[in-house]
Amino acid sequence: MVLPCLRVLLLCLLAGLAHAGVMTREAMVLAFPAPLVVGEKERDLPVWPIYAQDLTSTRVIAYAFESIDFAAIPGFSGTPFNLLVALDQSGSFMEVKVISHHEPVFLEGLGPQPLFNFVQQYQKLSLKQSIKIGLGQSSANKANSANVYIDGVAKATASVRILNQSLLAASLKVARAKMGYSTGTDPDLIARIRPDVFEALDWKGLLKAGLVTKKVFKNSEVEAAFKGTAVEGLDDEAKRAPDAPFVELYFAHLNVPSAGRNLLPSASWDYLQKRLDPGDHALLVMAKGRYGIVSEDFQRGSVPDRLGLKQSQLPLELRDLDLDTTLNLPADLRDAQWRVFRVISPAALDPALPLDFELLVSRAKGQFMPEVVNKSLAFSTELPDSYFEAASADSKTWRLSWTSRWWELLILVAALALLAWALAKPKWLTASPTRLKRFRTGYLLFTLFFIGWYAQGQLSIVNITAVIQALVAKRSLAFFMYDPMTVLLWLFVAVTFFVWGRGTFCGWLCPFGALQELISQLTQRLGLKALRVSTQWDRRLKRIKYGVLAVILVSSLVSVGWTDSLVEVEPFKTSITLNFVRAWPFVLWAVATVLLSSFFYKGYCRYLCPLGAGMGLLGRLRRFDWIARRSDCGKPCQRCRSDCAYQAIEKSGKIDYEECFQCLDCVVIFESEALCVPLYNSARKANGHSVIPIAAAGATP
Repeated sequence: MVLPCLRVLLLCLLAGLAHAGVMTREAMVLAFPAPLVVGEKERDLPVWPIYAQDLTSTRVIAYAFESIDFAAIPGFSGTPFNLLVALDQSGSFMEVKVISHHEPVFLEGLGPQPLFNFVQQYQKLSLKQSIKIGLGQSSANKANSANVYIDGVAKATASVRILNQSLLAASLKVARAKMGYSTGTDPDLIARIRPDVFEALDWKGLLKAGLVTKKVFKNSEVEAAFKGTAVEGLDDEAKRAPDAPFVELYFAHLNVPSAGRNLLPSASWDYLQKRLDPGDHALLVMAKGRYGIVSEDFQRGSVPDRLGLKQSQLPLELRDLDLDTTLNLPADLRDAQWRVFRVISPAALDPALPLDFELLVSRAKGQFMPEVVNKSLAFSTELPDSYFEAASADSKTWRLSWTSRWWELLILVAALALLAWALAKPKWLTASPTRLKRFRTGYLLFTLFFIGWYAQGQLSIVNITAVIQALVAKRSLAFFMYDPMTVLLWLFVAVTFFVWGRGTFCGWLCPFGALQELISQLTQRLGLKALRVSTQWDRRLKRIKYGVLAVILVSSLVSVGWTDSLVEVEPFKTSITLNFVRAWPFVLWAVATVLLSSFFYKGYCRYLCPLGAGMGLLGRLRRFDWIARRSDCGKPCQRCRSDCAYQAIEKSGKIDYEECFQCLDCVVIFESEALCVPLYNSARKANGHSVIPIAAAGATP
């Protein structure tokens, strides 16, 4: 009933009848038709109450809102997602729909349908669960589970993580205000255990430091809990000794080095660190007395049947770690029952907040079909401040993007270090044309296959327009942190602007540029020679990309929609991000730009690329003319100029660094007595041989 109307709503939204942040009541009625009733938008909070009518009354069953009103987190275009969300009174998602977005990968790329399919997975999930994004993992978890994974979207991992963060952050704000979650915290803004803090302590020292918490429940307290029930007064031992302990409970957070290293043998502490994934927590719970924390038929490695845990009113799932070890305990506690439980990272346990435990106690009356009554004994623990690092705004879900891709980032850092060494110390590399060609071809293959097609590290003009649009809207640039490959590449390129200029990225690190150059190498081997444009026309054509850049930058200040269309002049999304799997006009354009390089060497990069134009302008920050020149260069020797496929060397011999792609071919010539005409002549003259004339248009020894 609701879904068809929402489809109508989405069509209206796409037609421009409703806009992000300004949903009308009429649009809300379309989204939630009868028998549901949409109330008036609240004045103090931008939410619409959704009512259900029955025979005698009307009651609020949900609150509907737009995510952009509560969590305007920019996507990769610099513009936030806007989602229509309906949250029922229990904190479950009744509806989640996309109102608007400007994510490049979902605009004429993968298309919007994968995005719509992704958000449908949130329906009937709850804020009481920790919702995380995985691939191929089922979302059909039990309703009372603290953790649930939903399937992501391949090639759009960072975008859907931003959407997930937007949805959860917005929904938690509404839940805090309207549903009694006022003490809750954003699961992605949590404190972290400090691994560097350790102090050797005995059992008394642990108790005094607050690293071990003790709670005693007397027989009389348990009896009071069952007062007024059918099982009141059935505990004879409680009658005889009401002040005697029913159970002594102890708790310790084993992740804290000062607790775990003092309570566990060294080998067990080391083993525990290997068992825990980043962000997991190991909690020790111990019981001494008449009642245990697990029953006799408890299955090791499972969820405890008597013990529950909540934090900020939200349940966290405990699971037995089945840790086979001894504990460093005083003599009177060595017979106590204890278990170590894991709380996994997706549950987002915050060590800065109290942990609220409940120990379930059951009593039964009668032999045949007995009446069972359950009561919970509640106790709380809290970790002292000195053992954790307080939450900060940078501890959001982008951290998962970095930790989950650590080995990819390590490979990238190693490759960037290799490139920096090669460019800073080029003499070994340029000692022979063959050595340079092999190194360059190998690096370009790495750039295309690893940085581009595998790791999706293609920088784009979209990165620049996103910064502009975010700054104009006074939004944070933290959205970049969801794509660590892009961040590392931009940081490296930004540094190289000051050293080598534009060429480091355009010549070595651009996957699409690598694709063009490799295609050019292939076609040349097949006998197709690239055409050389006259100097005059080459200069004119190189100005086009600056015009394209100017148009796109102006549009980014005027219209997000225009910018979304104009940035399609880049074939990067089609060829690198989507592997040419796209609508035929985009594929045709990408193929045409690649084939252009077969006839005009890297023609797209030289003449049309707006990102290349931006790199050229930023390359003016270069502080060094790092390519050496001689007085004979250009006056009269034209050897390097005639060989430069990029036509980045002027007739005077000067290097045009704004157009230089840093291929190092001219450096090879400069260093070689066999290739450099002035060096060749100097060597012949020194040996008493005649020199060859240096032609004004170029010369070959």
